[in-house]
Amino acid sequence: MKSLLGLLVFAVLSLAALNIHQAYKMAALPQLIKAPDLNRPFSFAGEEIPRSNPDVLDRLDKELVMNAYLHGTILMNLKLAGRYLPLIERILKNQRIPDDFKYLVPVESNFSNAVSPAGAKGFWQFMAPTARQLGLEVNDKVDERFNVEKSTYAACAHIQSLYNILGSWTLAAAAYNGGDGRIRRELKSQDVSNFYDLYLNPETSKYIFRILAIKEILNNPEGFGFSLDENLKYQPFEDLRKVQVDSTIQDLAAFAKDQGTTYRMLRYLNPWLIDRDLPVKGKTYEILLPAKN
Repeated sequence: MKSLLGLLVFAVLSLAALNIHQAYKMAALPQLIKAPDLNRPFSFAGEEIPRSNPDVLDRLDKELVMNAYLHGTILMNLKLAGRYLPLIERILKNQRIPDDFKYLVPVESNFSNAVSPAGAKGFWQFMAPTARQLGLEVNDKVDERFNVEKSTYAACAHIQSLYNILGSWTLAAAAYNGGDGRIRRELKSQDVSNFYDLYLNPETSKYIFRILAIKEILNNPEGFGFSLDENLKYQPFEDLRKVQVDSTIQDLAAFAKDQGTTYRMLRYLNPWLIDRDLPVKGKTYEILLPAKN
C-alpha cells in the first residue's frame, strides 16, 4: 500500500514538474528580432555598391545586423548627432566633400574625443604625425585633434587628398582607414580597380560596410526600432562666448574663475586644452566660455 502511494505521489510530482518545465519553455521574451532588408540600392558618396556580388551583400548584411543591435551605442550616436552633425555637415559642404563622409565620425569615434590603443585621437582619429601634417597643433599643452571644428577641416583636406590620388570616394574612405599606400599597392598587385573587389585586412575590408550600416541606421532610426524624440537629442552649444587669447595663461583654473566659470566647464567646452596652463607664442587661440548672465 505504501509503495503504491509513493508511486502516485512521485507521478503527481513528476507531472507538475513537467508542466512547469513546459510552461517555462513556452514563455517568450518581449522582443522582436528581425534581419535588415537588403533588397534595395545602397551607395556611398554617390557610388553604388555592386548588389549582384554575393560577397558584397554578405559583408553589408553582417555590419547591418551587428550595428543594428548595438542599442546603447546607436542611441548615444543619435543623441550626439543632434549636437555635432550640423557643424560637420556645414564644413563638409563648404569644403566640397560628399555629405556621406560625416558617417566616418560615428564609425571612428562615436562622436567622442576617443583615444585608440594605437594613439589616434579625436572625432576623426588622427595619429599625431598626420594631424601635424594637416596643420593641427599637437603637443603637451594643446591637442587640436580634440577641437571638432579644426579637426573636421583637417579631415576634409585629408579626404580630398585621398580622392585626388585614388579617383574614387569609396577608395578614399577605405584609404582613410587603411592608408593610401596600402590601397594603391593592393589595387596594383590584385589588378582590380574598385574597393569591392579588393582583398584587404579585416578592419579595412569591413570599414566601408560599417559606414554604410551606420548611414542606414542614423538616416532611418525608426526603421531599425530606435525611437528618439527630437527634444531628447543633444543640442548644439548655444549662447557661448568666444574669447581671443594672445598671451600666456599661467593658470587655466584661475582664468576660468575670472571668467565666471569653472576649470571643469572650461575643459568641457575646450577639450583641446590638455594641461593646467596655456603657453602662447606668436599666435591667438579662441576659447569658448559660457555666456555671462
